Amino acid sequence: MKTLFVVSTLALASLAPAQTVDEILARNYEAKGGLAKIKAVQSMRVTGKMTVGPGMEAPAVIEQKRGDKVRLDITFQGMTLTPMVLNGATGWKLMPIQGNPNPEALSPEEMKDAAEQADMDGFLVDYKAKGHTIEYLGKEKVEGTEAYKLKVTLKGGDVRTVYIDTDSNLEIKIESKSMRRGAEIEGDTILGDYKEVDGLVIAHSMDGGQKGAPGRQVITLTKVEINPKIDDARFVMPAKKEAPAAPAK
Repeated sequence: MKTLFVVSTLALASLAPAQTVDEILARNYEAKGGLAKIKAVQSMRVTGKMTVGPGMEAPAVIEQKRGDKVRLDITFQGMTLTPMVLNGATGWKLMPIQGNPNPEALSPEEMKDAAEQADMDGFLVDYKAKGHTIEYLGKEKVEGTEAYKLKVTLKGGDVRTVYIDTDSNLEIKIESKSMRRGAEIEGDTILGDYKEVDGLVIAHSMDGGQKGAPGRQVITLTKVEINPKIDDARFVMPAKKEAPAAPAK
C-alpha cells in the first residue's frame, strides 16, 4: 500500500505543469506593472543616498535615457563626483577627489558594467534578443522566502543568479559572477522596499556586497521620476580644462 501511494504521488507530480523561464518572467513583468509600461519608459531619474564608507552616506542621482545613456553623480565632501557615464558607445568619469580635474575615458571593464546599468528594461526583458541565456534551477529559500532561481548568462559571459519571490513575483536577490582583470569577482544584492511609481513597481532599497570585501553598499531611493526631460548633453564628456600657463621668468 505504501509503495502504491508513493508511485501514485510521483505520477500525479509528473502531471503538474512544469515552470518555464518564460512563464516565470511573464509573471515578473506583470508584477512590475506590465511589459507595455516597462517599455514605455524613455527616461528615468532616481534620487537617493548611498553608503560610501563606514557610517558615511552621500546623496546620489542616477539618470537614464534610452539609447544606452546612464549617468551617476555623487555629492561627497562638497564635491560632485561622476564615477560613471555611458553615452552609447563611449563612456567617461570625472573624479576630482582623486586629484584629476579632467574627465577620463572608462576602462573596457568599466564600460561593461556601465552598459549593464544602462539597460533601461533590465537584462530579464527581451533576454534572447540581447544575447543572454536563462536557465531555471528550481525553487530555493532566500532568508525564509521561497523563490524561483534563475541562472542568467549575459552575452559577455558574466553570470547573474536571480531569485524571484514566488508570491510577489519580484526579484529579492541577485548574485553576480564577473571576470575583472583576469579574476572572478563574486557579489550579491538584496532588493526590497518595492513601491509603485506611475504604475511601475520599483525597488527602493538595494543592499550589495562583494565576496571577500569588507562592508556593504546600501542604496536607498527617496524619489523616482518616470520620463523626466533629460538633456542629451548630460551624457557628453566635457572638454578638458587647460593647464594654467607657467609664470613668466
